[in-house]
Amino acid sequence: MNKLTGTVDRVTTPHRLVLWDIDQTLVDLRGVGAAWYTTALAEVAGVELRALPNFGGRTERAISADILTSHGVEPTEENVRKLWLALIAVSESHAPTLSSSGRALPGAKEALNAFATHGGIVQTLVTGNLPEISVHKLTAFELHEHVDFEIGGYGSLSAHRPDLVPAAVGHASAKHGTEFAPESVVVIGDTPDDVRAALDNGAVAVAVATGQFSAEELADAGAHTVLGDLSDLVAVRAAVLGGAN
Repeated sequence: MNKLTGTVDRVTTPHRLVLWDIDQTLVDLRGVGAAWYTTALAEVAGVELRALPNFGGRTERAISADILTSHGVEPTEENVRKLWLALIAVSESHAPTLSSSGRALPGAKEALNAFATHGGIVQTLVTGNLPEISVHKLTAFELHEHVDFEIGGYGSLSAHRPDLVPAAVGHASAKHGTEFAPESVVVIGDTPDDVRAALDNGAVAVAVATGQFSAEELADAGAHTVLGDLSDLVAVRAAVLGGAN
């Protein structure tokens, strides 16, 4: 049983680990992050948000530190965590209506469902988001059912995105009592940072050109496969499974 969502895991004999990014890979919620940081920063530091760093591919730890620093607030661990608590509270308050602020990207639900019925695949996250916000975002679009949130690699862990992959792999290996070899780990995301996180850990990098980066930029970053989006399920399966059955 997944404690965060109440869903039941239905994976047996795992042999492949799929690590999903969220923003601009599974959902499009552009503009939400800026609005939430505006509210959270005002609450925590009493200052108005004047500028935002680039969000694409970066972790919440890196983004939060940048925002605090650029607004004259020392990014101590205490201040960063206060900002996160405020962000989580804002996200939770918007959760019931979050679906009206964006959309699930083409093929996202179908891909998640397809891999859930393919024996031996474990699906979780490697995302810059905080764990709680990850749940809110995916639940809003009914994309949460087949994702094991407990074993994900989240943006609270490190400012260095490649660090999130071994964290997720370690959690999955411990939970399922099996070792996931690097070549059996697949990272799916929309930025060069997602690609580098996979490559730095010997994993398979599948990129989708549904965010701010073009297919050419993602290929140049070294992605093993670049897809326009997730709508071609045959292509998605081939990218994730390769020669595996």
